[in-house]
Amino acid sequence: MKYVFGPVSSKRLGQSLGVDLLPPKSCTWNCIYCQLGKTRKFVTERQEFFPREEILEEIREALKVNKSLDWITFVGSGETMLYKGIGWLIAEVKKLTNTPVAVITNGSLLYQTEVRQELLHADAVLPSLNAGSEALHEQICQPASGLTFQQHIDGLAAFRHEYKGCLWIEVMLLGGINDTDEALQDLAQVLKKLNPDMVHLVLPTRPAPEQEIRLPSDERIEQAIAILSKVSVVINPLKGNMDLRNAPDLLEAITAIISRHPVQQRELHKAVADCFSGDSEKANDVMQGFFETGRFRLVQHNGEPYWVMQQGENSGFNR
Repeated sequence: MKYVFGPVSSKRLGQSLGVDLLPPKSCTWNCIYCQLGKTRKFVTERQEFFPREEILEEIREALKVNKSLDWITFVGSGETMLYKGIGWLIAEVKKLTNTPVAVITNGSLLYQTEVRQELLHADAVLPSLNAGSEALHEQICQPASGLTFQQHIDGLAAFRHEYKGCLWIEVMLLGGINDTDEALQDLAQVLKKLNPDMVHLVLPTRPAPEQEIRLPSDERIEQAIAILSKVSVVINPLKGNMDLRNAPDLLEAITAIISRHPVQQRELHKAVADCFSGDSEKANDVMQGFFETGRFRLVQHNGEPYWVMQQGENSGFNR
């Protein structure tokens, strides 16, 4: 499938079917932690990048195979809300299934009335807020010219006022950057004004191809939870398990997921083994075969090997 991938698992969304609406990488920001790498050319004008009917048909076909989904999640290889017509897709999906719909977005376009309107029928919206000050926002998110920190906050506030679903704000906690007491206190002040239903604290566990990003220490994570919990419920998610057992084509399913984000090798191995009743040796053989297709390569991040899409010479599979 071109647009639909997964299901993938997480502590926050359980078994989630992903729908990617964008050509890579189409984004309004150039975040230093981005697993897709640098934004080579900013995109700020919304458009219908792919025919909405084609996307809906893929979702319809995926729903025939996947009967026990927790969420259908609209994401993008960049900023999801750049897709003009996502509101129509959300409405049509809700006609097909009772599975709730989530949208993951950086929130940079929420200052636009039409963008907020298109999100009103989603069951959950997960925008980003990584800083409580303009300087730190610029350092971390590196937005396109004309997209300011105040505009971002005003857009989030306007959406909070209009939206009746679950507003779960994502905070990417970066070691040595936005995990200081001062940065966390500034962030808490902004969150207090926005009054989200929850704050999802997320960590840079996947490699950022363009620069080295550090995980915060356990002490800093605990301090972040302590400070932010004073103004909102804070969720520090544990990693879920990927489930590929219903994939009609295992290689294509894995390719679709890895083309959107790196996957930890041991997580992938478990998911493949689950497809063969937990047979670890069979999983080794299957993964070896997949790796030898030349589609993937290994990178190391925080001492763990990850599978990413191939960009250079094949690096070999570590059994």
